[in-house]
Amino acid sequence: MELKKARVGVVMAGGSGERFWPLSRPGRPKQLLCLTDPNVTMLEEAVRRVEPLFGVDGTYVATSTPLREAIIDCGVAPESLVLSEPARRNTLGAICWIVANLISRDLGDATVAILTADHLIGSPDTFRECLASAMDIAEREDGIVTLGVPPTRPETGYGYIEEGDHSSSAASNGRVARRAQSFREKPSEATAEEFLSSGRFLWNSGMFFFTVATFLAELIRTQPAAHLALLNMAGALRANDRDAARREFESLPNISVDYAVMERAERMFVLRADFPWDDVGAWDAMARTLPSDERGNVIQGNAVVEDSEDCVVINDEPGITVGVLGLRDLVVVATKDAVLVCPKSQAQRVRTISEAVSKRRTSGA
Repeated sequence: MELKKARVGVVMAGGSGERFWPLSRPGRPKQLLCLTDPNVTMLEEAVRRVEPLFGVDGTYVATSTPLREAIIDCGVAPESLVLSEPARRNTLGAICWIVANLISRDLGDATVAILTADHLIGSPDTFRECLASAMDIAEREDGIVTLGVPPTRPETGYGYIEEGDHSSSAASNGRVARRAQSFREKPSEATAEEFLSSGRFLWNSGMFFFTVATFLAELIRTQPAAHLALLNMAGALRANDRDAARREFESLPNISVDYAVMERAERMFVLRADFPWDDVGAWDAMARTLPSDERGNVIQGNAVVEDSEDCVVINDEPGITVGVLGLRDLVVVATKDAVLVCPKSQAQRVRTISEAVSKRRTSGA
């Protein structure tokens, strides 16, 4: 009888969360905030959600070196299971670093679930069942599986995946994965409307499932230099030579794994997510994910909101009162040292403010 492969879950927690400025800062990004639960960080929610599937010893957290200590201090995972990249190399680098670490720990035969730290996910039992189905298909088909979320609106802030036809599909526990026809970047509003009406396009969840062997096979075909660097990293990590591992990592191209591998993979499947999901990508998402008053206002913290509709008002500083009067469709966020005010429709662009503030501080202006 064939032995079942080891399965590990890796929660990706290296993002900077700049669209949640001013609450999100370099040392406390989005995944370390209590955005959807006042008592639990998004990272802790993500880890606890998948531990029943992988166990404590099989649930890793991948992050950047500057965030390593903050994540260890949170206590969401043992220190040995916090994998910190030595530099930023986009998601291709992150996943290569993860796989190299697993190989160095004698997990080269494992099936890997690449998961997100900062998404709102409902129905945790159904979510775990969906992950198990995705890994079953990845193992049986020697392919890479991603989860696609059926869109509910013409969203321009997400990437999309186009499903292929039924002729090349795979199933597990009643769930059917189709071959991924194409990956699409964030669309215009008109294109997003077309995607929604077609019924063929799904939101790209950023979650991937593969065996280590399958990922290596796709990597050597699409990115041979990165494949060699990954194997060299694994050898260096096994020898506890962090400097050599860092040098190999820094040789990787700074590109997304979607562009580098997934869009070009020979056996790429997309499985429809059958659980509630939200990217929680910017402040406007709070209107979808948090309770609102009778006029559609989401209010957190010390705030007085009068004659206003469909606003998101977040005050993280108990010592001050935020007053909102006669406003519509705005985001107002206050912290002890910064205030953000913008239309909800511009929430995806808050990163530009965060970047401008960082440049000002760097220049001493």
